[in-house]
Amino acid sequence: MNKNKAHPPKHAVKAGLHPKNKHHGRYNIDALVKALPALKSKIVLNPKGEKTVNFSDPDSVLMLNKALLALHYQVRVWDIPQGYLCPPIPGRADYVHRLAELLERTTETIKVLDIGTGASCIYPIIGATDYQWHFTASDVDPVSIKVASEIVAQNPHLSGKITPRLQTDAKHIFQGVIKEGEYYHLTMCNPPFHKSLKEAQLGTQRKASNLAKNRVKRGAQSMNAKASALKPQQKGLNFGGQKAELWCPGGEEAFIKNMANESALFKDQVGWFSTLISKKENVSSMKKKLTSLKVKEIKVVEMSQGQKISRFIAWRY
Repeated sequence: MNKNKAHPPKHAVKAGLHPKNKHHGRYNIDALVKALPALKSKIVLNPKGEKTVNFSDPDSVLMLNKALLALHYQVRVWDIPQGYLCPPIPGRADYVHRLAELLERTTETIKVLDIGTGASCIYPIIGATDYQWHFTASDVDPVSIKVASEIVAQNPHLSGKITPRLQTDAKHIFQGVIKEGEYYHLTMCNPPFHKSLKEAQLGTQRKASNLAKNRVKRGAQSMNAKASALKPQQKGLNFGGQKAELWCPGGEEAFIKNMANESALFKDQVGWFSTLISKKENVSSMKKKLTSLKVKEIKVVEMSQGQKISRFIAWRY
């Protein structure tokens, strides 16, 4: 048997949040308000008389995120600039916990590279807190790196575990970030989705429209909703995001294929490479690309959170 031939991709559908995910069930609003008293001003009642927040209001969702980070991750100082992505924490946490399953038992400190960490620095925060992993958090946006650095500096338990690093060449992913002599057990990434600014804006409009329709249909946002919301760049805009967060030439497909090509250059410095894939149709083309690169193993993990299906692909040489 040709040892260079990739093993058949392994698929695993993971229904619901990972057992170690801290965000099962309904949000404990009282505990969240206790962790962040400022959240109290954003609390409303749904038609059942239950405490919740207005998930269509970006300021409310931002405040909810601050409370979640304070309660579950001991993050006391956290904020993002206007126009930057405000991540849905439960789903982000699931990616981290599913990745942890790829690691073989080891007593050494796990080192992880987060590609496109964003101003929120959310993956490193979760991984450093829940698993004591050490992160290099890269991004092409200097503002994101500056804000992520400030978050780390203002939360002592993150200091020494997260190192933001600017990627100075947007054409590259690993090159210019992974230094000679460095080794990472994992890499992770939430890649830009759209191919152009226009496409990103249309996607934003669809998301806002769908959210409004769902709100009318249900009468109010459910406490169980794990919807993402984005801090607006201007009043009335529910969803924002910077260029590097939302789009790149060729969109997600081009970005992850570039990642696959560059991964071959660093196969001796990384254990598992991985990336989220938003568009299901991009999975098969990515598997073909990885097979052509003669990777040793490919895994595709689908994660089900309510009605939402997300997935990531992981590979190693």
